[in-house]
Amino acid sequence: MAIDIDALKNDMTAWRRDLHAQPEFGFEEKRTSAFVAAKLREFGLDNVAEGVGGTGVVGTLKRGSGNRSIALRADMDALRIPEQGNLSYKSSNPGVMHACGHDGHTTMLLGAAKLLAEEGGFDGTVRFIFQPAEEWGRGALAMLADGLMERYPFEEIYGIHNMPGLPVGTFETRPGAIMSAEDNFEIVLHGVGGHAARPHWGNEVLVAACALVTNLQTIVSRRLSPTDTSVVSVTELITDGTRNALPGEARIRGDARSFRSEVSAEIEKQMRIIAEGTALAYNVSAEVTYTREFVPLLNDPDLVEETFAAAHSILPAENVRMAREPMTGSEDFAHFLEHAPGVFVFLGNGDSPPLHNPRYDFCDDSLIHGTNFHTAIVRRRLPLP
Repeated sequence: MAIDIDALKNDMTAWRRDLHAQPEFGFEEKRTSAFVAAKLREFGLDNVAEGVGGTGVVGTLKRGSGNRSIALRADMDALRIPEQGNLSYKSSNPGVMHACGHDGHTTMLLGAAKLLAEEGGFDGTVRFIFQPAEEWGRGALAMLADGLMERYPFEEIYGIHNMPGLPVGTFETRPGAIMSAEDNFEIVLHGVGGHAARPHWGNEVLVAACALVTNLQTIVSRRLSPTDTSVVSVTELITDGTRNALPGEARIRGDARSFRSEVSAEIEKQMRIIAEGTALAYNVSAEVTYTREFVPLLNDPDLVEETFAAAHSILPAENVRMAREPMTGSEDFAHFLEHAPGVFVFLGNGDSPPLHNPRYDFCDDSLIHGTNFHTAIVRRRLPLP
């Protein structure tokens, strides 16, 4: 039977605000996952599994006799950011807030589960994947390591992220690379600290660290091809010095973004060369640690066409856009795409503060658009006979 859309909108707004007021950091989403599981059971799904990959939830809905299955994914975790502003549903968890809209993503997928459970309109199996710990790139890997693909197999997977600045009700994606890999690095310089009045008695590291921060900028500007999009950002410089004591140790931390593994490898190679060379020039030593946290997010070109067709079925033509270039942000949805083809799309959040801002809030008017897209792609990819 047809669902009452106005009632669904009201329900989703209430769910989203409840989740916003009770944010939980990655792998701590116990209340959130319990909320999700309870709703899925209330909707009448065939199976609801909790504790997948720690705090993940997977709901399964089957209709008809079709043997194909697709997955829809939402992330549930919040950020360690103190919320500012005076929302009536402001975070009640000090120092933690939904500053990236995962409360909205979770709600949109819950809405789709309710709508599809009540209306059907597809033939096959849908997996509703509610993932923990996206923000620090561990949730997808945890679910996969816990046997997600073996226990709840699917052939395709789709995900949504809200996008501030994109008008509400606007859909955007592109084939191929749409979000970058993220690598983290730490460079530790070791020297000999001493009195600020007698720098020649020691071998301090602060001047070397400042030079190294500047030299690292030449990786992108002079050592990589201009046709390869990449970013190297130093985000922290920490020393053991004080007002009148020169440091003997300095830690330089940051991250690098790229879209190809070859570029990531070259960034690491050049970083090690520059760190060692700079350290040698200042008569200190350098220790480089380089890790790969997120892989590039690569949309399947054929399935992108399917997502555009699904979006056109629910939105005006002018609201369905091809993204002109990839983003240098990262998303661990990319790990799912190493196991099954799929597509990640952006949905407008209107004129809101940016993601990860202490005054950010998901726009409730966007909820129904995300739910409608999830529903449309299921019905397109699992059509009735």
